[in-house]
Amino acid sequence: MFGVGLPEFAVIAFVAVLVFGPDRLPDLAKQAGQFLRKAKQFATSARDELRSELGPEYADLELRDLDPRAIVRKHVMEAMADAEEEASRPKRRGLRPLADGEVPPYDVDAT
Repeated sequence: MFGVGLPEFAVIAFVAVLVFGPDRLPDLAKQAGQFLRKAKQFATSARDELRSELGPEYADLELRDLDPRAIVRKHVMEAMADAEEEASRPKRRGLRPLADGEVPPYDVDAT
Protein backbone atom coordinates (compact mmCIF):
# COMPACT_ATOMS: atom_id res chain seq x y z
CA MET A 1 0.00 0.00 0.00
CA PHE A 2 2.60 2.59 1.05
CA GLY A 3 5.63 0.53 0.09
CA VAL A 4 5.67 -1.08 3.54
CA GLY A 5 6.49 -4.75 3.39
CA LEU A 6 6.55 -7.41 6.08
CA PRO A 7 10.03 -6.52 7.45
CA GLU A 8 9.17 -2.83 7.72
CA PHE A 9 5.85 -3.62 9.38
CA ALA A 10 7.62 -5.87 11.91
CA VAL A 11 10.04 -3.06 12.80
CA ILE A 12 7.14 -0.61 13.22
CA ALA A 13 5.28 -3.07 15.47
CA PHE A 14 8.43 -3.70 17.56
CA VAL A 15 9.02 0.03 18.04
CA ALA A 16 5.35 0.53 18.95
CA VAL A 17 5.58 -2.17 21.62
CA LEU A 18 8.74 -0.57 23.02
CA VAL A 19 7.31 2.96 23.06
CA PHE A 20 3.75 2.34 24.23
CA GLY A 21 4.13 -0.98 26.03
CA PRO A 22 2.15 -4.16 25.50
CA ASP A 23 -0.61 -3.04 27.91
CA ARG A 24 -1.60 0.15 26.05
CA LEU A 25 -1.09 -1.13 22.51
CA PRO A 26 -4.56 -2.78 22.07
CA ASP A 27 -6.30 0.40 23.23
CA LEU A 28 -4.23 2.51 20.83
CA ALA A 29 -5.05 0.15 17.96
CA LYS A 30 -8.76 0.42 18.83
CA GLN A 31 -8.54 4.23 18.86
CA ALA A 32 -6.71 4.24 15.52
CA GLY A 33 -9.45 2.06 14.00
CA GLN A 34 -12.15 4.37 15.31
CA PHE A 35 -10.29 7.40 13.94
CA LEU A 36 -10.00 5.82 10.49
CA ARG A 37 -13.70 4.93 10.53
CA LYS A 38 -14.63 8.53 11.44
CA ALA A 39 -12.32 9.90 8.73
CA LYS A 40 -13.92 7.66 6.12
CA GLN A 41 -17.41 8.73 7.22
CA PHE A 42 -16.34 12.38 7.05
CA ALA A 43 -14.95 11.97 3.53
CA THR A 44 -18.08 10.15 2.37
CA SER A 45 -20.39 12.80 3.80
CA ALA A 46 -18.28 15.58 2.24
CA ARG A 47 -18.48 13.88 -1.16
CA ASP A 48 -22.24 13.38 -0.88
CA GLU A 49 -22.75 16.99 0.21
CA LEU A 50 -20.65 18.23 -2.71
CA ARG A 51 -22.66 16.11 -5.14
CA SER A 52 -25.97 17.38 -3.77
CA GLU A 53 -24.82 21.02 -3.88
CA LEU A 54 -23.56 20.79 -7.47
CA GLY A 55 -26.78 19.29 -8.77
CA PRO A 56 -27.80 16.30 -10.88
CA GLU A 57 -25.35 16.98 -13.73
CA TYR A 58 -22.48 16.19 -11.33
CA ALA A 59 -24.11 13.12 -9.75
CA ASP A 60 -21.29 10.87 -10.95
CA LEU A 61 -18.57 13.14 -9.53
CA GLU A 62 -15.64 11.37 -7.91
CA LEU A 63 -13.06 13.26 -5.87
CA ARG A 64 -10.34 11.47 -7.84
CA ASP A 65 -11.56 13.39 -10.89
CA LEU A 66 -10.42 16.62 -9.20
CA ASP A 67 -6.79 15.46 -8.97
CA PRO A 68 -4.67 17.84 -11.09
CA ARG A 69 -2.44 15.00 -12.27
CA ALA A 70 -5.46 13.07 -13.54
CA ILE A 71 -6.79 16.15 -15.35
CA VAL A 72 -3.45 16.78 -17.08
CA ARG A 73 -3.11 13.09 -17.97
CA LYS A 74 -6.62 13.11 -19.47
CA HIS A 75 -5.93 16.17 -21.62
CA VAL A 76 -2.56 14.85 -22.80
CA MET A 77 -4.12 11.53 -23.78
CA GLU A 78 -6.90 13.35 -25.68
CA ALA A 79 -4.34 15.50 -27.51
CA MET A 80 -2.32 12.42 -28.45
CA ALA A 81 -5.47 10.69 -29.76
CA ASP A 82 -6.36 13.79 -31.80
CA ALA A 83 -2.83 13.89 -33.26
CA GLU A 84 -3.03 10.20 -34.22
CA GLU A 85 -6.44 10.75 -35.80
CA GLU A 86 -5.17 13.71 -37.79
CA ALA A 87 -2.14 11.75 -38.98
CA SER A 88 -4.36 8.89 -40.15
CA ARG A 89 -6.59 11.16 -42.27
CA PRO A 90 -5.88 11.12 -45.99
CA LYS A 91 -3.96 14.14 -47.25
CA ARG A 92 -5.64 16.55 -49.65
CA ARG A 93 -4.32 16.22 -53.17
CA GLY A 94 -2.92 19.15 -55.07
CA LEU A 95 -1.64 20.98 -52.03
CA ARG A 96 2.09 21.14 -51.54
CA PRO A 97 4.50 23.54 -49.90
CA LEU A 98 6.07 26.17 -52.13
CA ALA A 99 9.64 25.68 -53.24
CA ASP A 100 12.24 28.36 -52.46
CA GLY A 101 11.63 31.38 -54.72
CA GLU A 102 8.36 30.01 -56.11
CA VAL A 103 5.52 32.52 -56.38
CA PRO A 104 2.14 31.45 -55.05
CA PRO A 105 -0.67 31.13 -57.60
CA TYR A 106 -2.72 34.29 -58.08
CA ASP A 107 -6.19 34.48 -59.57
CA VAL A 108 -6.98 37.92 -61.02
CA ASP A 109 -10.67 37.15 -61.39
CA ALA A 110 -11.05 36.13 -57.72
CA THR A 111 -9.98 39.50 -56.33
